[in-house]
Amino acid sequence: MTRRDLLGLGVAAGMDAGAAPASGLRHLLPAATHERFLIKASFYQPLRREPVLQVGNRRVTGERTDTDGQFWQFDVPGLKPATEYQLRLDRGEPWPLRTMPAPDATMDRFRLLVYTCAGGHDAMRVEGTDEPYWVSVEARRRLLGAALREKPDAMIAIGDQVYWDLRYGRGTGKYPIGQQPWAKALLGGEFDRDIPVIGTRNEPLLKKAVDRQIAELYGTLFRSTPVHFIQDDHDYFENDEAIVAPKSDSSAATVSSAVTGISFPPDDFMMRLARATQHLYFPEHLPNADRPAGLPGASAGDRAPQVSECYGTLRAGNLVELLLYDCRRFQTLRGPYAALVPENVEAWLLRRMQASPARHVVNVPSMPIGWSAGKWGEWYPDILDAQGRLGVANEKYFWQEGWRSQHDRLLAACSAMERVPLFLSGDLHALAHGAIERNGRMDLRRNPVHSVLTGPVSTGRLGYPSAARGTPPMVPTGLEVKETLAPLENNGFTLVDFTPEKIAFRMYRWKVGRPDSEIDSLQPFHQFTLAR
Repeated sequence: MTRRDLLGLGVAAGMDAGAAPASGLRHLLPAATHERFLIKASFYQPLRREPVLQVGNRRVTGERTDTDGQFWQFDVPGLKPATEYQLRLDRGEPWPLRTMPAPDATMDRFRLLVYTCAGGHDAMRVEGTDEPYWVSVEARRRLLGAALREKPDAMIAIGDQVYWDLRYGRGTGKYPIGQQPWAKALLGGEFDRDIPVIGTRNEPLLKKAVDRQIAELYGTLFRSTPVHFIQDDHDYFENDEAIVAPKSDSSAATVSSAVTGISFPPDDFMMRLARATQHLYFPEHLPNADRPAGLPGASAGDRAPQVSECYGTLRAGNLVELLLYDCRRFQTLRGPYAALVPENVEAWLLRRMQASPARHVVNVPSMPIGWSAGKWGEWYPDILDAQGRLGVANEKYFWQEGWRSQHDRLLAACSAMERVPLFLSGDLHALAHGAIERNGRMDLRRNPVHSVLTGPVSTGRLGYPSAARGTPPMVPTGLEVKETLAPLENNGFTLVDFTPEKIAFRMYRWKVGRPDSEIDSLQPFHQFTLAR
């Protein structure tokens, strides 16, 4: 009996997909490889003693990750591949979690759930109105529940798990999100950039900002589904911005309260906030034998052994290898030599595209491939001009040409594979599919590179690029993309079925403003299959 069959029996028997396995448990998010679990959990109240997780016949004591004992992690190595374990937290009800197959195991099918932009505190309102800025957490949970009914084998959330910009991010109103009056009132204080996050007065502020966006959103919905979270710009508590200082006092109002300058690479406090969020709320990437243990952000002494904070691998036997990478933390500003991932990370990506024995190798970057919305922190130099057209007639302030060069190398390596070349991306708040047939002088028609925008979960009416930036996502200058689905600014998610012969996609959509009840009967609106 497969893992999907068992989950289906649980649902058929009336098991609540969101029920807590243990009294007082608020959220639980598991990561899994073929030999290890790493589980992050939080409780509504701090615990007086260490919680114990029973995994089969083993008992694993939790490790506290915060100061007061509300947040815990459970690291469970030494497991058997492709084995379903019954887990029980203290005296709570048991639930199943399965390890992945061994890397050399033969697999016939693997189903992936993938989406983007699930963050956002739903107390935020559209400026000057009582209209919610984000999709409510309850509606987001219904969207995730609709996806889970299809019994995915794993999930990837691509970036923007948190929206709480502190200095940049003027697109959301007069002030960055974290400086808006409602946000200051909710926190009851302001972050102090001069002190650590965990163990100081910053810690309760972080929890107040993030609890609703992650712990209360996910609850225990994914307790039996391995998860993979990639961080993007907002997860560092800023928007990717390059803001030119005003030339005169008369134009100062256009800058509002935001600082001038560039928001990335992240400064030390942004790094501390992002690391603290990950440490408390969702699992780091577990080690993989084919991913170097010394990549930046890996094997830190204050994390579980050998985990990586920025670069991950989702491996399902010999069927599929997904390469997950954060394009923000280590980006550089060195002109023609600039990069969005470090040199040794790029080398790892190129090596796996060439040498992986998996039937399918898929790139999953935090920064989208194939479309632009004129944002600063993109692979592309395109920017909106005075006539509202996206292009390169104007120079994008502080954009780095080395970013595009790295993009070109990744595209070339992807197209050179004797497989379906595929990128799964988020960030742009849209659902889309296109085949990149030309990149500048590079002819890719022999094996076009497919790019999929996987769909945003939480975006409200004003959060789409067409509203926030004055343009929907467009094909950038120098690319020729055959779009089978032009960017569609709807909420949604994508399910991907991998088999040895093909990759099949089902895309689901819903639009904020429609009745929440429609989510419960969602059907795919766009389906397509890729084969080599």
